[in-house]
Amino acid sequence: MNNTKYSESLEDYLEAICLKGGEDVKSVELARHLNVSRASVNKAINTLIEKKLVEKEYYGNISLTEEGKKVSKKILWKHRLLKRFLIDHLEVSEEVASHEACGIEHSISDETAEKLEKLMEQLESN
Repeated sequence: MNNTKYSESLEDYLEAICLKGGEDVKSVELARHLNVSRASVNKAINTLIEKKLVEKEYYGNISLTEEGKKVSKKILWKHRLLKRFLIDHLEVSEEVASHEACGIEHSISDETAEKLEKLMEQLESN
């Protein structure tokens, strides 16, 4: 997989599209989910189209490309991993864990996430 880093904002859009099913997602759904304007959604989607991570028909719905699916699933995996670590091992509240996982997921490398996952497996098996 391509290890290209994308901006936090673009990763949030990819994650939101993935959470909405990855196909036939409406701009208005993304605007509501991310609490942004439809103009912001359109600008971000155009950038994601240029990067070949999403496809959108003229005035149509948004779908992830194969590469977009890979990238968005990796972002979502990191988010869920971090949230689980914060809740299960650091006993952080779910609300705080969700918010902080969203911030950390954008800066943690795949290598670090994989090592964190292995550490969690070891902790959970003991």
